[in-house]
Amino acid sequence: MLRVLINDQVLKPQKVCQTCLLADASGQPRTNKGKLCCGQAISRLSEQQPEQYECMMGFKIVNIE
Repeated sequence: MLRVLINDQVLKPQKVCQTCLLADASGQPRTNKGKLCCGQAISRLSEQQPEQYECMMGFKIVNIE
């Protein structure tokens, strides 16, 4: 499940992505085969960390399973 990190808050993508032009029709970040299409992957410091991305709007998005 994707979550957006802003400072010390963890938000659902609908709160942030709803108005983004790159979001899909339901206000979710665009994904293809489980990978975020509207951002770039950020390298992880360890394998224990979730996948992290930086969206084109500058937000950090994590994939929490």
